Amino acid sequence: MASPPHTSKTLKLERYNSYLRRLHSTKVLNASSKLIFRVTLLIALVLILFFTLNYPPLSDKNPNHAHLHHHSFLSAALFTSSAGGDAWEKQVRHSSTPKKPNGLSVLVTGAAGFVGSHCSIALKKRGDGVLGLDNFNSYYDPSLKRARQKLLLKNQVFIVEGDLNDASLLTKLFDVVPFTHILHLAAQAGVRYAMQNPQSYVSSNIAGFVNLLEVAKTANPQPAIVWASSSSVYGLNTQVPFSELDRTDQPASLYAATKKAGEEIAHTYNHIYGLSLTGLRFFTVYGPWGRPDMAYFFFTKDILQGKPIDVYQTQDKKQVARDFTYIDDVVKGCLGALDTAEKSTGSGGKKKGPAQLRVYNLGNTSPVPVGKLVSILEGLLRTKARKHVIKMPRNGDVPYTHANVTLAYRDFGYKPTTDLATGLRKFVKWYVDYYGIQTRVKKDSDINSEHPEESV
Repeated sequence: MASPPHTSKTLKLERYNSYLRRLHSTKVLNASSKLIFRVTLLIALVLILFFTLNYPPLSDKNPNHAHLHHHSFLSAALFTSSAGGDAWEKQVRHSSTPKKPNGLSVLVTGAAGFVGSHCSIALKKRGDGVLGLDNFNSYYDPSLKRARQKLLLKNQVFIVEGDLNDASLLTKLFDVVPFTHILHLAAQAGVRYAMQNPQSYVSSNIAGFVNLLEVAKTANPQPAIVWASSSSVYGLNTQVPFSELDRTDQPASLYAATKKAGEEIAHTYNHIYGLSLTGLRFFTVYGPWGRPDMAYFFFTKDILQGKPIDVYQTQDKKQVARDFTYIDDVVKGCLGALDTAEKSTGSGGKKKGPAQLRVYNLGNTSPVPVGKLVSILEGLLRTKARKHVIKMPRNGDVPYTHANVTLAYRDFGYKPTTDLATGLRKFVKWYVDYYGIQTRVKKDSDINSEHPEESV
């Protein structure tokens, strides 16, 4: 009987061959992975180079796409790696370099806003260097902000599109430009909107302000800072006219509370780090290129469209009154505050001596009932308003504002000169021209003959 075949050598051979196949597969897989990684890296580098050359981050040469770049992860990565690029830095330096001897170099936050755009142009026209910063948010129609941006570009003011809470961006701006001053006007505005989106006020008016101060404190030299507070900080104060020495610890709205918080934060950074800080409490600023959420603006729109307008009364049926302040007067106040701001005393985040800390009212000193505002608009628009008189809701608005501007007059000659009727004429002319409205509004020649000087 034959013995069974011996299979041990065959099994060993098969195992060895299987081991060789697995080893070969592993080597092929590793080689393939390395190849795929290298190809992917090469493609990524090519894409980054392509987008860097064709779509510079933070550039506003193409306004239609700027907001897409601002919110994209790719553009953020590109900014971190390329710091905006040589062309971007050249624009930043050119815009912020003063043309006159001893001129200021000012970073204007909220430069595409109402007050910011007017101040930027005024500074540029007198020979100062101005660089704008704005995030072009959609609180109101961004197309109006883009139109202001075009106006600023015509006046050689470049706006960097970015957010106050972007610390890397702010740090980069200070690395590129040794700003002498900051005019901080960026903020989430509006009293009533705070009931819908409270977080936006905390993010912009508090966190954004702190972020700006954090960067400014470490700058060398530290800039002097003038910033926008608000008449809203007077809140439930009943003593009139409102004085800077009055109580401001009873805010009537979240907006007012964030502005009051800003004043306390300013005190802290002045005390610890030696930053020179000047707060300006604006009183109901109006005029050409204004904000669509303001009463005079949407009253004009609704009256022209034949829509009813809500005219508020106080709970005891008294007329609501505001200290309406024309934009040109406010601009003069802002520039006066900048010109008299003393240098900060800190360096590298360390205080070396006492620094200037100021707060001023910028108002018109003559409150006007809202009913009077409507009457003036009716005359200018030659249209009767459909008024709906209602009691003021509990939404944070205050019934009355009246500014005492004695301090601002004493320290930098602030003296408002534009009455409401004159200012509204200029606003209405701008409004009908900007929106291309053909109505029974007083002709341009009528308005110009009465008040020939126009605001920028």
